[in-house]
Amino acid sequence: MALNAIRTDYVENLQKYTTKLDESKLDAIKKYCGIALRGKDSQFVSMTDDAEIKRVVDGFGAKKLGLSEADCRAGMKKVHEAMKAEKTKMRTTVLYLLAENTGTLGKL
Repeated sequence: MALNAIRTDYVENLQKYTTKLDESKLDAIKKYCGIALRGKDSQFVSMTDDAEIKRVVDGFGAKKLGLSEADCRAGMKKVHEAMKAEKTKMRTTVLYLLAENTGTLGKL
């Protein structure tokens, strides 16, 4: 039951930022993140922490999406702008929007 509640939270959060939600892509992101989504802090991305941004760029951006560092950082900047009003940024939403903003959703 709790898993369904969490799934709903991911979907609801993402729907604030996109009208083209593809739940299969969101599921792929959740699978990629794995147990990181269980940690209280690791389920969020700190957009002001350079080390955190580097992890996203080097990990998800480069390895999963095949993006150059420059393209990934440009995509992260767009995500940050879109989500700037939200204090806590869900990792799943950040990664989905990064893929969406860089045209790489198809790689998930």
